[in-house]
Amino acid sequence: MRPLLYALSFLAVMALGFWAYRENYTTQDALGEVSQLQDEIADLRDSLTVQRAEWAYLNRPDRLRDLATINFDRLGLLPMAPEQFGRAAQIAFPPPPLSPELDITGAQSVTGVLNADPEQAATP
Repeated sequence: MRPLLYALSFLAVMALGFWAYRENYTTQDALGEVSQLQDEIADLRDSLTVQRAEWAYLNRPDRLRDLATINFDRLGLLPMAPEQFGRAAQIAFPPPPLSPELDITGAQSVTGVLNADPEQAATP
């Protein structure tokens, strides 16, 4: 009986060793993939930083003004002038409501009658 127990214990240890060996390589593959993804994310962030800098460089007001002047015949764009912008005081806001029916600052009654017949509900 003892030799059988030793043999089964040896086989169990071998199986666990094989399992640990495979898990180790699976873990190392996953860590390598994570490292590659982090490198790719860093490269994309660097690329995004460069693209934002290029966008800011290309959208300089003096450059856009020069382009609008150069391409006036094709585009018909006029240079921007301070007179084209308004002030906040020039904005027309809607007047406040004057109707007393919309005044709901006081206590309101919310009780009513529920009519099952739609025709009765339509007539006051």
